[in-house]
Amino acid sequence: MQKVVAFGGGRGLSASLRALAKLDVDLTAVVTVADDGGSSGDIRATRPVLPPGDLRKALVATADPSRAEAAELFSHRFGGDDFLAGHPVGNIVLLSLLERHANPVEAVAAAGRMVGTRARVLPMSCTPLVIEADLAEGSGTRTITGQHDVAVADGQVEDVRLLPADAPACPETLAAVAEADWLVFGPGSWYTSVIPHLLLPSLREGIAASTARKAVVLNLSEEKETDGLTLAGHVDTLRRYAEGVRFHYVVSGDARTLADPRSLNSAAQSLEARLVAADLAADGVTHDVASLAAVLGKLLVEDGG
Repeated sequence: MQKVVAFGGGRGLSASLRALAKLDVDLTAVVTVADDGGSSGDIRATRPVLPPGDLRKALVATADPSRAEAAELFSHRFGGDDFLAGHPVGNIVLLSLLERHANPVEAVAAAGRMVGTRARVLPMSCTPLVIEADLAEGSGTRTITGQHDVAVADGQVEDVRLLPADAPACPETLAAVAEADWLVFGPGSWYTSVIPHLLLPSLREGIAASTARKAVVLNLSEEKETDGLTLAGHVDTLRRYAEGVRFHYVVSGDARTLADPRSLNSAAQSLEARLVAADLAADGVTHDVASLAAVLGKLLVEDGG
């Protein structure tokens, strides 16, 4: 059974996990820990723990169908207008476990047992991280701090980094990367969910040293943080931060790629990667899980490394 590690955060990672969970693979999810919006942001403002939101989404995405009620409970948001309003139950559960366990990896594993997760879900770092970005403004730049503010800010991102810059990756995450047969990046918010995995020095070094086949799944639509950035631009940006990393496949399900793949094919070749174009759109915005599973499954069969 091939070992696959999927990198990302939020809804994009959930899509790739739901697709990979359909395959006969040993699956690990590596999740960003820089979220500071919504419920996670409220929790981070008062408690020094990993933001639980993206970890919860990964657990729910890989939950065993027989535990559907537990997974639905994890996603339920409290109503009303008191201090619990808007918080998902799963975030509160994870908060409790993070406070009970000295090792965040053990806390997430305990939550995974509650929903019968079919994957191992790991934080990229056991240290809560902050995203900081420089955005173009006139003839200069302005600095935006915080994942949420970077994601919604106007202006083209010129540079992005993590704070603290020297935060270590979780040892369990580095071990999973070293043992993997495949590493899959994306889809997801490019600067705040995908690229952060390449900004952590020890994790990037582990990814670069890995002999695993590496694939990146591109988004289907633009987000605020990548407004005006072409698909080829996404690949060029990835290459900028992926020093020493050899990618093998660039997967695109965007209709524009199917119509005219030339610019994206050229960008993929700059990564020494092969472009894989397929119709993956469920609604023009999100990936169809079954179609993405079929494409990734074919790659795993045809190129076992």
